[in-house]
Amino acid sequence: MDTRNDWHGLHSGAVVADTHNDLLMAVVARPVPRWASYFRERWLPQLRAGGVDLQVLPVFIADAYRPEGALRQTLRMIEAAHRLADGNQDSVALCRDGAELDAALTSGRIALVLALESAPGVGDDIELLETLHRLGVRVASLAHFGRTALADGSAEDGTGSRLTRAGVEAVGEMERMGMIFDVSHLGATGVEHVLEISTRPVLATHSSARALRDHHRNLTDDQIAGIARLGGVVCVNFYAPYLHETDHTLDRLVDHLEHVVAVAGIDHVGLGPDFIKEVFADTTPPCCEPDDYGPIPYLPGLEGPSGLPLVTEVLVRRGWAAADVVKVLGANVVRLFRDELGRAG
Repeated sequence: MDTRNDWHGLHSGAVVADTHNDLLMAVVARPVPRWASYFRERWLPQLRAGGVDLQVLPVFIADAYRPEGALRQTLRMIEAAHRLADGNQDSVALCRDGAELDAALTSGRIALVLALESAPGVGDDIELLETLHRLGVRVASLAHFGRTALADGSAEDGTGSRLTRAGVEAVGEMERMGMIFDVSHLGATGVEHVLEISTRPVLATHSSARALRDHHRNLTDDQIAGIARLGGVVCVNFYAPYLHETDHTLDRLVDHLEHVVAVAGIDHVGLGPDFIKEVFADTTPPCCEPDDYGPIPYLPGLEGPSGLPLVTEVLVRRGWAAADVVKVLGANVVRLFRDELGRAG
């Protein structure tokens, strides 16, 4: 059997879900009349080349907009998502529930799902979550690296903080509306708090295994197992420094996938690439990368979504069963979204 054709055909036939690509940051940095066409020219070919069928679009608000301009920039990014979807209706569809997701996939369009990353525009005004839900947001987290009115991010693990009172209220409101809670970037104690109080499945959109790489952005085995017990999915991050200190290869990525499968079970693992190379290239001056990152190592061939078939190649080479590959590539995330998106609690 031709091994290359085997994995290539497997990838082509699978539903591929990417739960974290910050491409909206690059879209909204263009002039408004260019939002739809820029997406069509810059990102759509890459998504197609990578076989992406479901793309989560995080709304991440850069520090320059916080705190005063955070809500305005949140609304601009949501508007950009709607406009790029409206301007590319033959190729993509913004999805708010399982029925819309299925309709998009059946028609061969890429299903887009809006997510909030840390929700700085909300602050402790929890009623705004319902406003954003009306605008199509279906996934949300409460913190990034630092502290918010709702929770502490993972870089603040030293505080040992649980969710604030407003953060607990936010979890309840999200469950009521059918907005999936995202634990990625949340501080360790906050993750444990969420797992204590959640009554519906939660999602880690882009987190790897702390047992393999002791970094605050990764999840412990207990946290991974807790997400699985709730029926959620852990989507492994491709960001090279979170996978290994020095060995930035596809095999180290698959090590993390295999570890999460061993802890959570094959039905609770997905892909959360966090592709940032082109986002940085399109949103920062040509002189440099953002100061807080410095020189960034990337997994070879996986600098962007067009490289996603390489993951399938390594999984097949490692001896994974085809059915298991299909689950991790996207079937697990599609199942979660089909069951939970927009379903009132």
